[in-house]
Amino acid sequence: MPKSLLIISRQSPWSGPSAREALDIALAGGAFDLPLGMLFLDDGVLQLIPAQSASQLQQKDLTANLKALSMFGVEDLFACATSLAERGMLSTELSAEPLQVLRDQDIAALIDRYDQVITI
Repeated sequence: MPKSLLIISRQSPWSGPSAREALDIALAGGAFDLPLGMLFLDDGVLQLIPAQSASQLQQKDLTANLKALSMFGVEDLFACATSLAERGMLSTELSAEPLQVLRDQDIAALIDRYDQVITI
């Protein structure tokens, strides 16, 4: 039985390649039917804002990658409620679906559910 994997993405989409790498790992794992989830934490929640103007920063728009996650079997997507609130974001305005918003105390339980955790 394959081990489950949780990917914690903590970087904004504009701070370098980390956000894209986290999504690439999730897409690759999904392609191989690896049971995995993805948690957006801290500035990682900024990846969930739709219609970003990434080209102005000479970056690639990650919206298509987020939408592709479900096609690759990655349906366990989570976001930290505190991270969203600190950045003035509402869960109803985000581009990832389905997305579960978790309180801080629920994040520890989420991490415990997975065999392996990668933080990017």
